[in-house]
Amino acid sequence: MNFTRWSARLPGTQRRAAARTDPTVSADRRGDGSVPAARAEQLTDEAPPVPAVDDLPVRDVLDRVPALVALVHGPDHRLAYVNDTYVTAFGTPPLGERVAEALPELDALGLFPLLDQVQRSGRPRTLKSRKAPDGRSYTFTCTPVTEGAAGGGRGVLVFATDVTDHAEAAARLRASERRQRETAVTLQRSLLPQELEEPDDLRVAATYHPGGTEAAVGGDWYDVITLGGGRTALVIGDVMGRGVRAAAVMGQLRTAVRAYARLDLPPHEVLQLLDGLATEIDANQIATCVYAIHDPNEGRLVHASAGHLPILVRDENGTVQRADEPTGPPLGTGGWIHTSGSIALTPGSTAVLYTDGLVERRNEDLDEGIAALERALSGATGTPQVVCDRLVRSAGVTPEHDDDVAVLVLQHPARKGAEAERFRNAALELLGGVEAAPRARAFASGVLASWRFPTDLHDLGVLAASELVANSLQHGTPPMRLRLRRTDRRLIIEVTDGDDHLPRRRRAEPGDESGRGIAIVATIASNWGSRRTPGGGKAVWCEFVLPKP
Repeated sequence: MNFTRWSARLPGTQRRAAARTDPTVSADRRGDGSVPAARAEQLTDEAPPVPAVDDLPVRDVLDRVPALVALVHGPDHRLAYVNDTYVTAFGTPPLGERVAEALPELDALGLFPLLDQVQRSGRPRTLKSRKAPDGRSYTFTCTPVTEGAAGGGRGVLVFATDVTDHAEAAARLRASERRQRETAVTLQRSLLPQELEEPDDLRVAATYHPGGTEAAVGGDWYDVITLGGGRTALVIGDVMGRGVRAAAVMGQLRTAVRAYARLDLPPHEVLQLLDGLATEIDANQIATCVYAIHDPNEGRLVHASAGHLPILVRDENGTVQRADEPTGPPLGTGGWIHTSGSIALTPGSTAVLYTDGLVERRNEDLDEGIAALERALSGATGTPQVVCDRLVRSAGVTPEHDDDVAVLVLQHPARKGAEAERFRNAALELLGGVEAAPRARAFASGVLASWRFPTDLHDLGVLAASELVANSLQHGTPPMRLRLRRTDRRLIIEVTDGDDHLPRRRRAEPGDESGRGIAIVATIASNWGSRRTPGGGKAVWCEFVLPKP
């Protein structure tokens, strides 16, 4: 229903309209009609008068302000006034006294120097969120005021706003962020290796520095994995992003790297598998990574990079070489075929793997940071841990650093004298047919006797070499080679051939004439394995742990 249309017909409507518009209608008639006087006053358009600001009583206003207000005057800051809110918070102070005696609570807040600054400069100053003796937090603003007429003295008006709720909320937020960061750091450190594996031929050390208190922890990680046969895998990576999520993704990638490393694949194939896994873990999360393998028989570091910074290698003369190529895109991007490269790691050399937090600065080019690291590495000598610490110090990494830093240092020591006697190599090319087997047994027996192994270890080594050679002669193709290697901790026997079919351990039936060689080797040796070699072919190896002297 349209009430506007019908309201014009309601009783008294016309009379009220006439009373509003006809000036001849007397006040008595207006009051005598159906419209009350109070109602008539509400229908007028005149607004009530507003008092001017100059007419407001200042003291009454300050007395009713819910903030703390105090007025001091003169160069010696004598108390002239405090409002009721101030009295409620800190009691009634003596007027006319110096602020130091009258308002001791301001001394505890360090407000006296601020009064002097305002007095001298004539400019207001603010002190944010200070906790007072009453347990509440206030923000103090000190404003200069002129007393009396022109040329009068100068005072300071102290105005304190209660910000306790805001301060407590901020404190709770900081505590929550601190707990979250501590959780992420704890998770990050627990996912990193607690103790690095110790390869026979390398000396390694690593360090991890989380970002400063204002930065959430990232996903940097490193690892050292002994592959067997004297070979060692080294990995370092960085998950983009920060917080618990980045640390969790890092843990999954690190676990996957260790699993893929046991397959003894080339570095680029390991990265290929990691790339697919990173996409499955989180399609929006990417990571950079370097995976490298050191083989003491080759004296080189074979590596592949997924968007990571280059490996640096310092030779025994102090010359630093950068392994720039090849580098593929980060893990998690998908659709890319990674490739492997290599760099020499001769005895006496030191290699460094690191994350971008060590070399990247906001106002500097990344190449400048890498060049600075090269200069620091060229003069860094000593153990891997000493080199690690020197590189971190030279990069200016502090507890307040704005990014995570992970560094992995490995050295291939140059051994001399008695130490070199504990690291020996011997190799024999397996030429001909079945007659190569007795030659291999005789060669292994002579080498192990010259290395002065105990009789039982000598006999086990000859048996293992014989079985591996026989397996290669039966199932492999030329070229074939038998290699014996000893370190200070183990004896390694390896046979290579040109066939890439990897052997597997199986249970031979009583009537089978073959199939027992690998089973025998796996039974008598401490460890065994096989892998495909670059360019085709395979290597089958086993190792025996040497008795401690």
